[in-house]
Amino acid sequence: MPPRGDRARLLHMLDHAVEARELVRNRTRGDLDFDRMRTLALVRLLEIVGEAASRVSPSLREAQPAVPWVQIVGLRNRLVHGYDSVDLDVLWQVVEADLPSLIADLRLILSSCEGGEKD
Repeated sequence: MPPRGDRARLLHMLDHAVEARELVRNRTRGDLDFDRMRTLALVRLLEIVGEAASRVSPSLREAQPAVPWVQIVGLRNRLVHGYDSVDLDVLWQVVEADLPSLIADLRLILSSCEGGEKD
């Protein structure tokens, strides 16, 4: 069973990753160039995914090596500290190519700890 708090953080990661995917449904990369609100929303959602990942316990991160924890937290740091130079191609790549597998991994992890203590 994950340490107290991990389940909530995993749920935050999952919910915000799913929401980011929903924001790009039926959209193209070019849409980000003309839709500032959508771009800002995607950045914020990914920041939250990364912040929640940074708060997942080391023991759970070690137990789930398929999840690229360091890269997720690194993206969060890049988005926050490099706010003035976000590469929209990279943002699109993360949302389109990386989030689907992360969502699947998070669902699997959460299903394996169902019935555990909730926060």
